[in-house]
Amino acid sequence: MSISHYIKDIGRGRDGARALDRAQAADLMGQILDGHVTDLELGAFCIAMRIKGETDQEMAGFLDATHARLQHIGASSPVVVLPSYNGARKLPVLTPLLAHLLAREGLAVVMHGTATESTRISSQEVLSAMGVQALTQARAVQVGEVVFAPTEVLCPGLKRLLDVRRVVGLRNPAHSLVKLMNPTTTADALLVSSYTHPEYALSMAATLELTGARALLLRGTEGEVVADARRTPQMDAFAHGTRTLLVETQAGSLVKLPELPTNIDAATTARYTQAVLSGELTVPEPLAAQVQAVLNALSL
Repeated sequence: MSISHYIKDIGRGRDGARALDRAQAADLMGQILDGHVTDLELGAFCIAMRIKGETDQEMAGFLDATHARLQHIGASSPVVVLPSYNGARKLPVLTPLLAHLLAREGLAVVMHGTATESTRISSQEVLSAMGVQALTQARAVQVGEVVFAPTEVLCPGLKRLLDVRRVVGLRNPAHSLVKLMNPTTTADALLVSSYTHPEYALSMAATLELTGARALLLRGTEGEVVADARRTPQMDAFAHGTRTLLVETQAGSLVKLPELPTNIDAATTARYTQAVLSGELTVPEPLAAQVQAVLNALSL
């Protein structure tokens, strides 16, 4: 098989390209994930989609193909899914802290991710420094537990697609896809998803509405799904195709900044995370607000 006819449709530039319908997008992504395309075709797909941009129908189709091929993680409700793919660039990556705060509320927490840039500190490194080792195969997660599943364990083909960025230097649909997928067997798991640029806030919201996913969407920290510890962002919940505003953007000047570590290495971030969890340091207000937003979203 070949995806050349799809590339012909999506590769005519921003104005001339034709969007795929959901079934076509699922077929295209399925061939990519199954390894049925050449490196040249894969690169052409990534560049074409980078120029054209993804529609909600295309992203829904990409998700259909991905969910059909995942090694799913068993979990009983309530379960929260935290994608973690960007890591720390200037600020400490606090996604592991968010995960443990949620687990402390009696939730099963499934984190998944892989390093997409060699220069950033990943959640996986921080969790390892805390004694939480990544899964080597899919297994069930228990209430009150945090597990981290590397993307290559969940779907090797998806890891291959993400790794294209290391070669061409540009994002591709997989970078949004992984923030929208649910790798658990629990259909009503709550996904926490984030965006960095405003255009992705619109496209990701449209996809969540179209697919009827249960999710919490916010502007994250350097691409991570954790709220910026310095200022609370807007947070919207999605359930059954309906969007609900849960948290408004924090307005006004900041009176006090949280006590964040100045170094962002994994060991320092792990020590900070454990200090917050033990009560030695205060939970940053935006993270406390995010934990409450997750609990509220689960009740919708």
